[in-house]
Amino acid sequence: MVNAFRRRAGDPIAVREPARQDAEDSREHALQDAQIFSLVLGGPLFQLFRRAHLSDDALLLVSQRVVFISLLAWLPLLLLSAVQGQLWSGAVAVPFLFDLEVHIRFLVVVPLLVIAEPLVHQRLHPIGQEFLRRRLIPVPALARFDDALRSAYRWRNSALAEALLVVLVYALGVLLIWRHYIALDASTWYASASDGGSKLSVAGAWYGYVSLPIFQFLLIRWYFRLFIWARFLWQVSRIDLALIPTHPDRLGGLGFLSGTAHAFALLLVAHGAMLAANLANRIFFLGAALTDFKAEILLMAVLLLALVLGPLLVFAPRLARTRRTGIREFEAFAERYAREFDTKWLSADAPRDEPLLGSADIQSLADLANAYEVVRSMRVAPVTREALMQLAAASLVPLLPLALTMMPLEELLKQLLRILF
Repeated sequence: MVNAFRRRAGDPIAVREPARQDAEDSREHALQDAQIFSLVLGGPLFQLFRRAHLSDDALLLVSQRVVFISLLAWLPLLLLSAVQGQLWSGAVAVPFLFDLEVHIRFLVVVPLLVIAEPLVHQRLHPIGQEFLRRRLIPVPALARFDDALRSAYRWRNSALAEALLVVLVYALGVLLIWRHYIALDASTWYASASDGGSKLSVAGAWYGYVSLPIFQFLLIRWYFRLFIWARFLWQVSRIDLALIPTHPDRLGGLGFLSGTAHAFALLLVAHGAMLAANLANRIFFLGAALTDFKAEILLMAVLLLALVLGPLLVFAPRLARTRRTGIREFEAFAERYAREFDTKWLSADAPRDEPLLGSADIQSLADLANAYEVVRSMRVAPVTREALMQLAAASLVPLLPLALTMMPLEELLKQLLRILF
């Protein structure tokens, strides 16, 4: 009755109460959508794995998926190469068992791509909730944030997108990139040289049209997920976020994003292993040296860091603007406080009866200086030096065994000891 009377009378309190309730309802609705945020829990392949009991709703049963995919891609190659007589010897330069690239690709890289899924899910699952729990999304922008979440879900679950990835794998990955740029220029277990170009063996046909597409699809699907992640962050960055210049994380409250890059560490290790396998074949069978590939190694490291850390840079313009605004407003506030402090304590009219020791004014001035330093040192990107170094190391660690092709293990250990001690 009272509320109805207030609404009829135009009472502003009665107007604010429904508005506040609507805002809380909108925030709760957005929080429910944010609780199911995931880059990997969706898509036709995920549903297929669930029906085949190779996965559950939480992406468990990882070992079953690793064994199934690896054996489907690798075991037929082993058996067919044995039937062809090209398992460990024969009239080819690269028998199957000596092809490091194929073993690392299907027995190391593919498991890493599968194991990375639950890791990414666990690390990125709370991100949508954090934006809301920290009240970084203003009430008028809750609908836009919810739309960004739902758009990410639609892209992740798109059957058309995964079908196009399959077409891309066969049209570009197999027929063009592998046949013309990745396959070895030598007689191998999967192809032999002929007048009209290389001719695939039976094992090579399985390799080129079954095993390799499986591997490339898993890989390119990760690129598609990174695109969804970057698109979601870009849409959120377009919102007028309620950033706080004095936040102790020196990122206006976005400090929780700094740890998201570590979620993709296994993906970088997998890429490093891919490059190491490719270079190993060229070193052992084509007479190349590791130093011949310095440009490729550097380019890979830069591209991988850009792939993982680049999406976080979409917040740089807003963080820089928040820093500038915070410094300007804080300097105006600090000037007013310091002037009043100077007038009270340092002028000729300073109070004589008020004790100087223990005065809260002096402590407040020191706190003001500390808060100003927080604003002044605010970073313009949620990227830390530690994350940069750790991710670079993750991409380069798989290449370390190739250093043994340049010097003996004993000499390599001596060099490392000299560096460390």
